[in-house]
Amino acid sequence: MRVLTLALMFSLPLSPIAPQHPLRQPTTHISKHTKAGRWYFAASGHAVYCYGPVMTVPRPNGELQKVATFCRDGSAIVPLKD
Repeated sequence: MRVLTLALMFSLPLSPIAPQHPLRQPTTHISKHTKAGRWYFAASGHAVYCYGPVMTVPRPNGELQKVATFCRDGSAIVPLKD
């Protein structure tokens, strides 16, 4: 009986059972932008960071307008200043 008790004691882990926290990785300004993108000057006068290609789309009046696509603020397209 003592042998069974000793075997059970040595088979259990010695450290207390506690949730293991993952190691935190230091974040830098460069590591925040995992996708490659560019800064553009929007028609509204603000700078926007977009990941997609720049496209030319027709306006309702028939003129063509350049837009940046898939921007960081969640916009699908942002009109650009020429």
